[in-house]
Amino acid sequence: MIPAGDENIEVERPVVNEILILLNVVIFIVSYFWPSLILPGATSLDDIINAFGFRPYYLLKGEMVWTIITAMFLHSGFVHLLGNMLYLYIFGDNIEAALGKLRYLVFYILSGTGATLFHTMSVWLSFKLFPGMTFGPMYNPWLVPAIGASGAISGVLGAYLMMYPAGTIRAVGLWFIFPILFRIPAIAFIGFWFIYQLILALVSLVGPSVGIAFWAHVGGFVTGIALVPVLANKERIRLLRHLASMRRMITLE
Repeated sequence: MIPAGDENIEVERPVVNEILILLNVVIFIVSYFWPSLILPGATSLDDIINAFGFRPYYLLKGEMVWTIITAMFLHSGFVHLLGNMLYLYIFGDNIEAALGKLRYLVFYILSGTGATLFHTMSVWLSFKLFPGMTFGPMYNPWLVPAIGASGAISGVLGAYLMMYPAGTIRAVGLWFIFPILFRIPAIAFIGFWFIYQLILALVSLVGPSVGIAFWAHVGGFVTGIALVPVLANKERIRLLRHLASMRRMITLE
């Protein structure tokens, strides 16, 4: 099930969301094709990831703290990038409309930071629960760089659930081998997504996954929910919900 859009009305151009998408795309393209422009001497995307990705070990030592931010704008490949940017494009504009431009930017960075802290906590907890676990140097979760915008975008999903619980998502799924477009309540789409992430996050405690930082997704989601009452303008959200409900009524007619 892949999101294809929502039915909220765009009240103004989501400039910050567009800039975030553009930054992610440009940074990936430059990192992939011309890595030395970002890091002198770098010859591959892996060099950029190793230099600017987030490693829990260094956070606990108080070193390379800035990688909390830089890691949010790195991606491992085109599929990783496109998947994240699709979600950000569909859901992010709604949160920017509700919070305003500056608050949305703050929200995005704080959600990504919360995701990173949850990821670090999960690595620590997994070793506390299973102290006998051993990993080779390339698979040690303390040292494997975590990258991607998905932690911050998970915060966007959490905020969307809080602000537009009655919203409708257009999604693409498969019926046998045929793609179909259908509508699904936002609470069902995002709820299913979160439960899926939480289950895989709990499983990862048994043997931390070096492929996907599921606890970062859970942490970003929880952080996004927690930030809504702090940053949101209730009157603005009420207006946007009203506009969204009017559009749904028009669509149904």
